[in-house]
Parts: sequence; C-alpha cells; structure tokens
Amino acid sequence: MMHHASIRTANIHLAIAFYQQLGFTVKERFTTGYTLACWMEGLGGRIELIQIPEPKAPPDPFGDEHYVGYYHLSFDLTQLASDLPSWLKEMETSFAAAADRDPQQFQPLKILLKPTQQIIGDRVYEVAFIADRDGLPLEFIRVLGTRSN
Repeated sequence: MMHHASIRTANIHLAIAFYQQLGFTVKERFTTGYTLACWMEGLGGRIELIQIPEPKAPPDPFGDEHYVGYYHLSFDLTQLASDLPSWLKEMETSFAAAADRDPQQFQPLKILLKPTQQIIGDRVYEVAFIADRDGLPLEFIRVLGTRSN
C-alpha cells in the first residue's frame, strides 16, 4: 500500500487551497528541515505538499511528448461521482467562483483533457486531466463497465 505521493510546490498556501477545492483536507503540518510541508487526504488518497524555496519553472509532462519521469497522479472517482463530465463541471464552477472571490489565491480550473472514454484491458473508463496550481497533471478516472468481446 502506498503511503503518499509527494508534490513539490512553489507556494504551499496556494497549493493547499487548490487541493482543498478538490476535496482534500490537511491532516498534518510539519517542516522538512528547511521548508514547510503538510499531508492532505482526500479522494481516497494522501498527498504530501512541500514548499520549495526559489522554485524553478516545472517541466510540462502533459504537453511534452518527450518528457521522461513521473507523469501524473490518478484518482479513481468510480465510488465518488456518478459521472466524470458532471463532476468536472462542478469543479470548474467551484474554481471559477473561488477565483472571482479571491483571485490572489485561486485560478480558474485548467483542464488538460476533457472527459473521454478509454479502453484498458476489458474495462471501459472515463478519463479526464486537469493541472494543479503548479501545473502537475492530475488524472481523474471512473470505471464505466466491462467491454464485451
């Protein structure tokens, strides 16, 4: 069982606000030697946010087809959402409202890939991608059913 996925962020406060909008809650706040960090839980998983002093621009793992390395985090919404397009629309509305209220802290949701169907093995999935506050691709996936041969 994986304990958590760690995300380096340019601004931990903005990253926390972003992930809270997605439904995560802060479970622990701590320091890692020289910087702020926290664990957040939500959507069936745990992430660790670590603020990086003097951050550099991140690579574009979603847009650069030659990028090698960690690609994205994936969250299974099969038990949490009735369908991916409606869930994503709710998130878009939620982020737009938050950006209107507090444009210093929130931005409109950046959708990298609108919901689409994908067949993997004998399963049919709905899949969508968004970018987090630092541009990290996040995948949201739902099992639609099994493919009949």
